[in-house]
Amino acid sequence: MTDSRSGPSSGPSSGPSPGSGSDVTRSGVEGARPGRDALTGAHAGRRRRRRGRGERAMVPDAEFSSYYGKPVLNKPTWKPLDIAGYLYLGGLAGASSLLAAGAHATARPALARTAKLGAAGAVSLSLAALVHDLGRPARFLHMLRVFKPTSPMSVGSWLLAGYAPLTIAAAAADVAGRYRLVGTAATASAAVLGPAVATYTAVLISDTAVPSWHEGHRELPYVFAGSGATAAAGLALVCAPVGQTAPARRLAALGAVLELGSFHVMKRRMGLTAEPFENGKAGTLLRAAETLTCVGAALGAGLGGRNRAVAAIAGAALLTGSAALRFGVFHAGVASAEDPKYTVLPQRERLEARAHAGEPGSTPPAS
Repeated sequence: MTDSRSGPSSGPSSGPSPGSGSDVTRSGVEGARPGRDALTGAHAGRRRRRRGRGERAMVPDAEFSSYYGKPVLNKPTWKPLDIAGYLYLGGLAGASSLLAAGAHATARPALARTAKLGAAGAVSLSLAALVHDLGRPARFLHMLRVFKPTSPMSVGSWLLAGYAPLTIAAAAADVAGRYRLVGTAATASAAVLGPAVATYTAVLISDTAVPSWHEGHRELPYVFAGSGATAAAGLALVCAPVGQTAPARRLAALGAVLELGSFHVMKRRMGLTAEPFENGKAGTLLRAAETLTCVGAALGAGLGGRNRAVAAIAGAALLTGSAALRFGVFHAGVASAEDPKYTVLPQRERLEARAHAGEPGSTPPAS
């Protein structure tokens, strides 16, 4: 037979194929019935170009489903009120400890007391929410049996175990008006641990396989840091005298810039996996968070330093906006785990990028 790649063979030219009325030649199959015999390779390409219209797809677009209709990932089974509340209260506590130390150092006793009580109350409620989700207090204690530096859960458990008593001691000493040296030391120590408490939950959820959490691992700690700062500032604006809230108002402005700026950068970098942050319940919560944070920071920086009612409104907006952000991030993660495309497509894109880069162990994309 004639080989279209290497020219005629040494034998005689091919006759009719058994069982067919067509001859194979260099130009294709003679006697083939148009529209019935398939063309492949360059001949098919030329035929399509001559017709001037695209070829109808014979293979349907891939559907992102899995066996028995189950998602690729098991969605988080955490209770939204418990864990989203735990994320929010941890940020409020950690940032309040920083604000308390600053107020203590600058002789603003009412602001310092508000922040100390806020930190102690928030971390206590945060631990209660965590234990409620775990089901039994003993499960939290079991996490303290081993310290594993590579595990965010282990580090976070030890962090809370050391931080919570410090905040309670600082608040108790301030309220009692006694043991001032102990109270000062506890306030300073809690402030040292405060930034880690405010941000470690972002590292914790980013360490999971949930697409919209994991893909945001670079910026999410900064988002949570800014959100914690706005929450702590909001609590101070609501509860502290207006004359002592200048540090809280500055903290609100800085926190809003950090939170909203980092969140915008994160979504732009994430690509497809940022979609859950824009849609559904998560999208509604996050749009509300952005609006409330902007309004609260603007009011606090403006009339909030002179008018008690305006300061309270600004503080309430900041507290609510921070809570909406944490709940929105939680629901976005759950939504991304339920839809297989947020797991499958990013993996394919990473494989194709490595293949084009020529990295070893990567499989080139299908042509």
